[in-house]
Amino acid sequence: MKLLPLTNNVIIKLNEITTMVEDKSKLSESEIEEIKIIFKSLVEKNERYDIDEIEFWFENEGSWKVKDPRVRITNLSSYIQDKYQQTAHLRIISDDDDCSCGN
Repeated sequence: MKLLPLTNNVIIKLNEITTMVEDKSKLSESEIEEIKIIFKSLVEKNERYDIDEIEFWFENEGSWKVKDPRVRITNLSSYIQDKYQQTAHLRIISDDDDCSCGN
């Protein structure tokens, strides 16, 4: 399986996360919510990213010495992307469902 290289837009957002998080050894609840919003904005703009590439980027960025927050961010990126793809699929099904059943 070929990995998707991270786009400039995704890298910009990863840098935003790095700048936003004050204590790189642990994430606060408000930072987690903000990270979710960042990834949601990416997938809503059809920016696709490879989860392994996200993890690799944070490992190599330099300021994320503790593994737990990196894993948490990677998991959030995966969760948001999967959730968005599922809801997008459901929207496609419901948009095409014109059964003309009296509605």
